[in-house]
Amino acid sequence: MEIIRAKHMGFCFGVSGAIETCHNVLKKEENKNRRIFILGMLVHNRYVVDKLKDEGFLIVEEEEILNQKDDLNENDIVIIRAHGTLKKIYNILNEKRVKVYDATCKFVTHIRETLIEMEKQGYEIIFIGDKNHPEVKGIISFGENIRVYNELEEVEKAEIDSNKKYCVLTQTTLNKKKLEKIKSFLENHYSNVKISDKVCGATQVRQEAVEELAKEVDILLVIGGKNSSNTKKLYDISKTINEKTYLIESEKELEKNWFDGCEKIGITAGASTPEEIVINIENKIRGIN
Repeated sequence: MEIIRAKHMGFCFGVSGAIETCHNVLKKEENKNRRIFILGMLVHNRYVVDKLKDEGFLIVEEEEILNQKDDLNENDIVIIRAHGTLKKIYNILNEKRVKVYDATCKFVTHIRETLIEMEKQGYEIIFIGDKNHPEVKGIISFGENIRVYNELEEVEKAEIDSNKKYCVLTQTTLNKKKLEKIKSFLENHYSNVKISDKVCGATQVRQEAVEELAKEVDILLVIGGKNSSNTKKLYDISKTINEKTYLIESEKELEKNWFDGCEKIGITAGASTPEEIVINIENKIRGIN
């Protein structure tokens, strides 16, 4: 039995940077008797969030702030999660005069800035991604009237005026192959559409690595949060190639019968999945076998 890791997996620099921001803030603010809040899930992994809670961080949810049900005071600290947040949240936090540390991934920030700039130049924005994902909600909240599509079929049915100019922006974790199909359609049918490909490089190499690994192994485990967009996309890519693909959050979810007759076991992990979880799962597999 052989365990093979994907060439690229686990923490991306955006996640690492967000966690580092939290630890730097904790160190900087120690002994100042100020409460430190994280806005929602810093990253989409419960293990990481629970660990931060154990270190003394408090959690405040977007809905609490929007509905004026939060417990924030002027001297408190709020750390913006890696996915970013709504423009309205930034405005409310500013009004409350809390100290804000922004841990938004720089890829997300760049897309947000591009959206604002392109609207200033008169472009209408078409956004490709999951409209219910916090990253997408946050980015498009900085625009005036953004159309969001998730599938090629939706784009094909979209009304695009030949007398207007459009800019296409994307969710950072978008499936690269999906984007290529959408780009091909738009480029072949419209000359007034500018496509800004902002899919995160770390996302792309992880998707390519899992696609390669899924062809080589008998079973592939995708490790990460069930509500993580990038983890779900790794699972979807692998599942289309290797039927024996499973998405798990911890070693507790492993089932012995999955490994019957398997010689090569592939492993990949989402961008928010810490190394210790991967090691725990690998050790459990060795025990099973």
